[in-house]
Amino acid sequence: MNILYIYAHQEPASFNAALKTTALETLENAGHEIKVSDLYSMKFKPVLDASDFLQRKNKDILHLFPEQINASKTGTFVPDIMEEMEKVKWADLLIFQFPIYFTGMPAIMKGWLDRIFAAGFAFDPITQGVYDKGLLKGKKVMMTITTGADESLYSKGGAHGDINDLLKYITHCIFEYTGLEVLPSYIMFAANSQSKETGKQRLEKYAELLKGL
Repeated sequence: MNILYIYAHQEPASFNAALKTTALETLENAGHEIKVSDLYSMKFKPVLDASDFLQRKNKDILHLFPEQINASKTGTFVPDIMEEMEKVKWADLLIFQFPIYFTGMPAIMKGWLDRIFAAGFAFDPITQGVYDKGLLKGKKVMMTITTGADESLYSKGGAHGDINDLLKYITHCIFEYTGLEVLPSYIMFAANSQSKETGKQRLEKYAELLKGL
């Protein structure tokens, strides 16, 4: 498969970095083609605004959907958006790896989605090209996630609530909305306080999971 690995973590010496390294080595050894979007390393701009468009349909007022649809048709997004869109087009599978911040993904990754999963590219609000008609239909997606909190806090009845319910705004309202087939997430709780042995076991389990894709 062609796999796009979208990664958001600031620290090269972190457990998240070890997860990414494990993933890339495992996937390459399995014969997959890999492209990586390391968002912090790229200094990716997370803010969706008027500067994203080289050619405006309406220069007087910014209406995002019409501008995104126009830019999707004419190829007039700014280069960093176009480059990421080409990666998405190329990919059969997208893997998003990130630590949980306030029960969601880091702002830089949400900004990647805001800018790259644009109207006219990932979905079509005019023709109702969403969910089973989403423009990314035929591709798959999964998330690799670490949390600081213990699993009990992210369970039903826990202080934060069931993490799978909390992540539905991503799995359903973003991924399935754009037509992607959502694979089960690999979630590692209490990563900040894990032992070296636990970390090693999680890396090994992640490698085995990826071998089965």
